[in-house]
Amino acid sequence: MLKKAIAGLAIMAAASSANAALMDIQVDLELQLLADVSGSVSSTEYSLQLQGYEQAFRSANVHDAIMNGNIGSIAVQYIEWSSTSLQQVQVNWFEINSAASANAFADALAGVTRAFNNSTSIYGAIDFGVNQFVDNGFDSNRQVMDISGDGTSSASLTSTARDNALAAGIDTINGITIGTSTSLQNFYDANVIGGVGAFQINASTFADFTSGIERKLVREISVPKDVPTPSSLALLAIGLIGAGAAARKRRA
Repeated sequence: MLKKAIAGLAIMAAASSANAALMDIQVDLELQLLADVSGSVSSTEYSLQLQGYEQAFRSANVHDAIMNGNIGSIAVQYIEWSSTSLQQVQVNWFEINSAASANAFADALAGVTRAFNNSTSIYGAIDFGVNQFVDNGFDSNRQVMDISGDGTSSASLTSTARDNALAAGIDTINGITIGTSTSLQNFYDANVIGGVGAFQINASTFADFTSGIERKLVREISVPKDVPTPSSLALLAIGLIGAGAAARKRRA
């Protein structure tokens, strides 16, 4: 009798976890855009950077990359950051599954006004960003942070924040550096990017940001068709996947 009761409780727990996970919207990718708005970014440069993101999400290339995924849907969040304690969600998690919804996200970006204009803390941005993935209403096989910037911060604190984010369950941290500084690109390589398939690209000027971010988004969004989706994995082991997905969301 006791063994039957324990088995019954185990099944109920697995079903509860699975149901909780199924409440999240399944997408191919949870993508977080972290934009540097520190004092080194002029008003003109800020406008060019924001317009770069906006125009990229209006691009047919980005639309195709999204809709050619296993599910054909991604979730995106846009954050602006500056010094250690200054980060702000400007457009919260937003599902994109069509050209219309991608354009709607671009419209939301067009309505953003600059949040800050202070010093540079990449590690503060990473620490803040990690928590935004927890209980965000979406579930995917890939959680990616995308950090743009034209300056550096403490190497040790930045690399520690990166390592902590990866340990917390973030799959990949990518970067887009702005400017011609080789040392900045080297800093991002050594201390910012990390995880599965991590990479950075460089936009030599803020005016080049649009084409750079479009290429970057297409590369981040695109995924091989044979990568299993959450729903197909659930068919194999719904209880285990439910528990695992719930645990991953809470890990941060």
